[in-house]
Amino acid sequence: MEQLTFLKSEDPKRKVSACAFTGHRDLDADFSEKALREETEKLILRGVTDFYNGMAMGFDLIAAETVLKLKKKYPKIRLIACIPCYNQERGFTDKDKKRYVKILKKADEKVQLADEYYRGCMQVRDKYMAERADVMIAYCKKETGGAAYTVRSFKRVHKNGEIIFL
Repeated sequence: MEQLTFLKSEDPKRKVSACAFTGHRDLDADFSEKALREETEKLILRGVTDFYNGMAMGFDLIAAETVLKLKKKYPKIRLIACIPCYNQERGFTDKDKKRYVKILKKADEKVQLADEYYRGCMQVRDKYMAERADVMIAYCKKETGGAAYTVRSFKRVHKNGEIIFL
């Protein structure tokens, strides 16, 4: 199994315009929304305008809400909701379904990658985001699962890509 390398870029002046988010559904006590907001804002100040989000429960929904809050201060930024399949939210809690619908209404762009669920559609979504981003913000504490897959996809596409781990 490939070992994840947890790194931060050493060059904050590197030109970037698109960011992808990835993270776990379940967040540990060490997760900080404040750190997420600060790192996202730093990227905006470096020129990131497009934020790709997989719209899953947990980290993704929090990251999407963070972008929408920052949009009030930075109206040129865009939230791009990357939906793996129609009815993605079917397994969400009622509370998260409401959040999901509210976020989708406010998203600047919605990309639905499949008409229905099939095995592997989540990975197609993850790869789609990884291919379009210059930088990634990740809350990834495990070497398996969707977040780890997305980090590895990003690293395959961007050999020296910048990943900001929260």
